[in-house]
Amino acid sequence: MIRARENPLALKAGVFSALVHGLFFMLLVMTFSWKNVPPMQVAQVELWDSLPQPKVIEPEPTPEPPPPPKIEPEPEPAPPPEPKAEIQIKPKPPVPEVKKPPKEKPKPDPALKAAEQAKKKAEDLKRLQQLLAQDDQQLQNEAQQQETKNAADAKRAAETLAASSGVVDEYKAKIVAKIKRNVNKQVCGTGKPELVFAIAMMPTGEVSGNPRLVKGSGLPACDQAVERAILQAQPLPLPPQPELFAQFRDLNLKFRPNDEQ
Repeated sequence: MIRARENPLALKAGVFSALVHGLFFMLLVMTFSWKNVPPMQVAQVELWDSLPQPKVIEPEPTPEPPPPPKIEPEPEPAPPPEPKAEIQIKPKPPVPEVKKPPKEKPKPDPALKAAEQAKKKAEDLKRLQQLLAQDDQQLQNEAQQQETKNAADAKRAAETLAASSGVVDEYKAKIVAKIKRNVNKQVCGTGKPELVFAIAMMPTGEVSGNPRLVKGSGLPACDQAVERAILQAQPLPLPPQPELFAQFRDLNLKFRPNDEQ
């Protein structure tokens, strides 16, 4: 501890001296170089007994110059042609052109012109008559061919109708017979009742719709029995020829239930 009796100036001087020494120490530290100094390099020297001979460069051979081109002698010019004496030919004087008077066109003869027109009209008329005659002949031939064809068709149709009428009648009888086999005759009494039914048929032999009574027998029970028999007899027999079906499309069948087959 500093004594009270000591001079305070001595304390200040000591502090100042310590600061000055600290600053000097820091300056020395900051200015000192800390780099490593590299060691010295030693050079090696090689000794020669004699100097090496310089390398001699041989000169390149000079190329021979090309031979000079041959100069051919120019041909001698041809001698100029000898001058010929010029002969002047005087042109002949032009011959004056003589103009011929224009030919007058002959005037047409009215009689000759009328004759030519009449001849042309006659030729046209003759040609037209020939064309009409050809057309008439062609029409006659076509009409004759059509008549022959119609006659052949009519003959064929008559033969077909004659042949088919027997087939149609045959199959109508077969249809009626098949229906009668299904009729309950007991409800038709002991007399000879007669009735007519209209039926529409399909190509399969089936009946289209319900049979329609056209003429009754007077016995309602008998009429109903025949109607039931028609429906039970389906399919009805038809001819094998398809072209004959048109005659079976709508049929009016007459029934006499009590008649023998």
